[in-house]
Amino acid sequence: MDRRFEVRKLEILKEAEVRPQVTNGILKRLKRFIEPFVAKLKRPEPKEHTEIYIAGLLSDLERKNTESIAYRHDQDRQNLQRFIGSAPWDHQPLQEELARQIGLELGEDDGVIVFDPSGHKKCGNNSVGVQRQWLGRLGKVDNGQVGIYMGYASRQDHALADERLYLSKEWAKDRIRRKKCGVPKEIRYQTRHELALDMLKANGKYLPHKWIAGDDEMGRSSRFRRDLRALDEQYLLDVPSNTNIRDVEVEPPAYGGHGRFPKQPFQRVDAWRDSLDKDAWARINIRDGEKGPLVLEIVKRRVVVRTERSCRDATEELLVITRSLDANGKMKYDYHLSNAHPDTPLKELARVVKAEHRIEDCIKRSKSEAGLSDYEVRTWAGWYHHQTLSLIATWFLIKETRRGKKIYSGADRATSSRFAGSDVATRVRSEISELADALCAAKKRTQRAGSLSSLQTT
Repeated sequence: MDRRFEVRKLEILKEAEVRPQVTNGILKRLKRFIEPFVAKLKRPEPKEHTEIYIAGLLSDLERKNTESIAYRHDQDRQNLQRFIGSAPWDHQPLQEELARQIGLELGEDDGVIVFDPSGHKKCGNNSVGVQRQWLGRLGKVDNGQVGIYMGYASRQDHALADERLYLSKEWAKDRIRRKKCGVPKEIRYQTRHELALDMLKANGKYLPHKWIAGDDEMGRSSRFRRDLRALDEQYLLDVPSNTNIRDVEVEPPAYGGHGRFPKQPFQRVDAWRDSLDKDAWARINIRDGEKGPLVLEIVKRRVVVRTERSCRDATEELLVITRSLDANGKMKYDYHLSNAHPDTPLKELARVVKAEHRIEDCIKRSKSEAGLSDYEVRTWAGWYHHQTLSLIATWFLIKETRRGKKIYSGADRATSSRFAGSDVATRVRSEISELADALCAAKKRTQRAGSLSSLQTT
């Protein structure tokens, strides 16, 4: 083998090593981590099942549903299914504790709250909220459920803090299916934007922030942007490329001498973008990547946006367009609207754009590493129980990854973009699986010994 490749191979192998101190004592840390969450539960059985279920979500199981977790840890399958699917424990106190912890550990005054809908592909039509609908992650209409997630991003890290299940009008009005899936009577149809506002009002107070961000599904609604302005929130929201805008920084057509003074016509934002000069774009270095600096080109302009008929209070907003090369070398454009001051620095706007994409990564991580989409429940309570515990499990992985990065930030290996935490996450899952298996086996032996001793005494 060529000497250069041999050296590089050794470098890669060294980077893949996980020091023993990264995972030493992980089961004790997991137990301490779970304590404030189980303290919110009133009965002892849910407390014990919570520990087992979170350990299962953190394990190396391929499918992290109740049946797989029960078999892996030698638990009664029906008891664990009942705990997730129908047991009457309230997930909201646990959700509140999660948001509080995220705000305390990652919080910064200029943090970013991000709302992002995400689909979960499911079969059949008897599970709560399941129907044919747009699933953004798949990029098509398919059978499944849609959750609206509230994430938080700062310079420290990023995490998911809350979630809501979207019920369509058809589902919300179907009494038979509602009763079958245990949808509470007080639940009524809410748009995805109204669900986002509910999360903001419920747990946004625990997350120090200066910005609200979201994808084009959230930003396309002028009513949602109006509601955020009414709450005195500053936003930077994606909008579709067919959004109609009027550039207020361009001189209007000459006055003809009679009638109203003319204005610039509305035009699609992507058509307006094509009319820009090359000099209009500014280059912002977002961060240093493995293959060199990651550069984002950005432009901003004051515009008026054409609104829906039901929301006629059109107001001046800041249009922000970003472009960058995708993995195939093709130029990718993103469009955003903001109520920020026109003098807001481009670098700050680019930071918020980056925060939104980090929450997308966080959803992918929850699905791949903490079983966010692996549930097999049909009820309203079951969906929220699994989702809440999955977000808590993801938060533990984030904390462990941050701990691993601190250990690796010594002189011999600086924390860099190469160390993304995947090695630590893999080791965490392996260690938890082995230790939890041993713990459950020891518990079973203790129970059998206790039963035998009781029988001999009798």
